[in-house]
Amino acid sequence: MITNKHILTIAHKHGFDLVGFAKAGKLTHEIDHLNEWLKRGYQSNMLYMERNTDKREDVSLILPDVKSVISLAMNYYTDHQHENKPGHGKVSRYAWGKDYHFIIWEKLEYIIDEIKEIDKSFEAKAYVDTGPVMDKAWAVRAGLGWLGKHTNVISREIGSYFFIANIITNKEFEYNEPVTDFCGSCTACIDACPTNAIVDEYIVDANKCISYLTIENKGEIPSEFEGKFNNWLFGCDVCQEVCPWNNKFAEETTEREFYPKDNDELSFEEIEGMSNSKFKRRFGTSPISRARLKGLKRNARFIKE
Repeated sequence: MITNKHILTIAHKHGFDLVGFAKAGKLTHEIDHLNEWLKRGYQSNMLYMERNTDKREDVSLILPDVKSVISLAMNYYTDHQHENKPGHGKVSRYAWGKDYHFIIWEKLEYIIDEIKEIDKSFEAKAYVDTGPVMDKAWAVRAGLGWLGKHTNVISREIGSYFFIANIITNKEFEYNEPVTDFCGSCTACIDACPTNAIVDEYIVDANKCISYLTIENKGEIPSEFEGKFNNWLFGCDVCQEVCPWNNKFAEETTEREFYPKDNDELSFEEIEGMSNSKFKRRFGTSPISRARLKGLKRNARFIKE
């Protein structure tokens, strides 16, 4: 029979820093918040957020015999800092190295295979923020951390610079309790947001978020944000940079693939003259590819203007 100890040993061996276990059940409270967020139009043009809300609420629609959700976190923080070089735009630190999806998907496959060697009846579906699974909600339920006012999950052990993966499974485990919300009266992330995208505690309006505007957004960037991007070319880390929990507890990742590969700051001149073929060669395995060359050039123009 597979146990918590088996899972913890295997997950840590493959580089996951935090592991938690939650009893499967409907995310009724969480889906109510999601529906209200959608009703307000805070998803902007991320129409995929409006689809499969039934599966987001009830994971048994993904795995009928589900009993548990195993939530895992992988730290991506490095001590490297932006140099703010003239003629360059800043990239969010999660995109400095190789695309985390490629790294974590492979590790999850190894983990599931190793678990099945112990228990052949183990069934699982794994996700890394690419399916209809409320990854942050399960991370909170599994006790990895609490949802911060900037809507990132914060761990007392490693801060908030981590990726989340979830394994939905047919096995039962000893379950973790959700941890206390330690944000308290702190509003550092809300006060520091350059575009006032954190419209209320625990609520982000994507229409105003630099990360959305520079990555997911396929249209032009509204002129109302001119002069407010602080040279962020791809993504934004401000709300995490000012978080006291990161300042106290962020520690370097052991995954070398997350270390900078000359992608922490990008030259506007290089972007302007870049062809699609060069873009694919340079960023083919990087999260930066998500913005596409057209988006990256748009971002560069917007910051320079």
